[in-house]
Amino acid sequence: MRQTLAAASMGDPRLWAMTDRFRVVPAAYVILRRGEQVLLQLRQNTGYRDGYWAAAAAGHVEADESVVDAAIREVREEIGIDVVARDLLPLCGMHRTHRNHKPIDERVDFFFSCWAWTGEPRRLETEKTADLQWFDLGGLPRAVVPHERFVLEALASGGPPPIVTFGF
Repeated sequence: MRQTLAAASMGDPRLWAMTDRFRVVPAAYVILRRGEQVLLQLRQNTGYRDGYWAAAAAGHVEADESVVDAAIREVREEIGIDVVARDLLPLCGMHRTHRNHKPIDERVDFFFSCWAWTGEPRRLETEKTADLQWFDLGGLPRAVVPHERFVLEALASGGPPPIVTFGF
């Protein structure tokens, strides 16, 4: 694929259609579980849903990185704990949109549940995280990022289906 895209960028007209395809931004979300509780962070200074609670660890998948590797990296970077791939249990994949046709707002999110880790979760990105707290699934705060609330509420009632859509 790299060769194909490189050729397209050099002007091979047979490949232009490939580069004009619809694209989505991938992200990994890790829902840390402790009994019926989940760990959430209060967002600040991010430019997206500041003042809302969100998964304690989540972020974009980087180039040449698997979604599982992204989840492991985000947990380490954001809350300073270590998880291993076998402890990341897939919850669902979510295809979502803001319906504004902006490429940055076309997403595919991969949600994982995690019950085991090494270390104690703590706020590392203090400029972007105002607080870090455990909440009962049945007692989530009012302001939770909407697509994440969708998954958390489904989790509280038995779990989301493997594939969900949001915003369509």
